[in-house]
Amino acid sequence: MSGSRILVVDDEPQIQRFLKPALVASDFEVLTAATAREAMRLIATRSPDLVILDLGLPDSDGKSVIAEVRAFSRVPIIVLSARDQESEKVEALDLGADDYIEKPFGIAELLARIRTALRRGTGGPGGVADTFEFSGLRVDAAARVVSRDNVPIHLTPKEYELLLQLVRNAGRVITHRQLLTSIWGVAHADDVQYLRVAIAQLRAKIEADPAHPRLILNEPAIGYRFAGE
Repeated sequence: MSGSRILVVDDEPQIQRFLKPALVASDFEVLTAATAREAMRLIATRSPDLVILDLGLPDSDGKSVIAEVRAFSRVPIIVLSARDQESEKVEALDLGADDYIEKPFGIAELLARIRTALRRGTGGPGGVADTFEFSGLRVDAAARVVSRDNVPIHLTPKEYELLLQLVRNAGRVITHRQLLTSIWGVAHADDVQYLRVAIAQLRAKIEADPAHPRLILNEPAIGYRFAGE
């Protein structure tokens, strides 16, 4: 992933001055933009491998950039914003952002999220693979077989669909609504408690210690993220 091209979209000069050297030191090529218009031009002409996007841009809301980009590209987008309202996070993720990090932030965490997003973006045609392996857990999508340390795990059809949705988006935050709608349908889009029960049942089967999950992680009041490391 070294050499990947990253576009940083932020109108705060201090953020640009902080991020660019850190990313260059990690062997990334860095492009910068301070406006939504310049960001869209660079995404269309320079094809970055990942976009780091602030929501508070001077000429447009960053969420509009997400929507416009998703009309023609699946480039990973990590939102980096001072907006900490849950509604802002959920809307950005529902529009197609891959992750959301609040300011202030730690560079080590950001770099880890970048690596995870880049792995997702290069995981095969359309980012979809047939087999996934994480910390002893193996999901064979072609055979519909799940095992841990080579021991088969029996999942109900809905549990399997839920797990597959999570592992195919490993490292990416998926909102409650996205999971409920894609697996149970739009009639269950707001049944968050129903999803919590399903996640608890799934964790009981795949986690080494369900009380302290390391695979299926909570994003409080937003959704879940399957650990990408």
